[in-house]
Amino acid sequence: MRVLHWLLVLTVAAAWLSRSRIGPSHEYLGYGTGAIVLLRLIWGFAGNRHARFSGFIRPAAATLQYLREVSGGRAARYLGHNPLGGWMVVAVLACISLLVLTGWAATTDLLWGYAWPVQLHAAVAWSLAVLITLHITGVLLTSWQHHENLAAAMFTGNKAPPASGDVE
Repeated sequence: MRVLHWLLVLTVAAAWLSRSRIGPSHEYLGYGTGAIVLLRLIWGFAGNRHARFSGFIRPAAATLQYLREVSGGRAARYLGHNPLGGWMVVAVLACISLLVLTGWAATTDLLWGYAWPVQLHAAVAWSLAVLITLHITGVLLTSWQHHENLAAAMFTGNKAPPASGDVE
């Protein structure tokens, strides 16, 4: 569901921008982000074929083969997530889940006042920033290699029909 993707982009960006003003708005953004991740996890099992995890999470060997093909400039075009994109979805959702968990934990009575939960939360946030950078780079590279605007397709849901050699 593309709307979940873009809501996630908005809530993560807003939480990042509010990181220097920790308070209720930052916390609500975190909880909202967590709710979006939960909905995406549900959609990953109940959604359409391109949204289901079973439809785009490939075994490690297939993913490494795809990486070699990308490096050689001959990677197949996918109508849904390619193998690297599929694992990026998993990595981003896991990282955001950990970010929500560490943010919540830092506000509990048990951990309030300790520096390490806040430091862990910040480290996970920077890890997410790295993943987002890799994600955007992958979208741009794939768009360039296949001569199509994947960002536009992520808004509209429209991609060119499959051609010979494309993977559904």
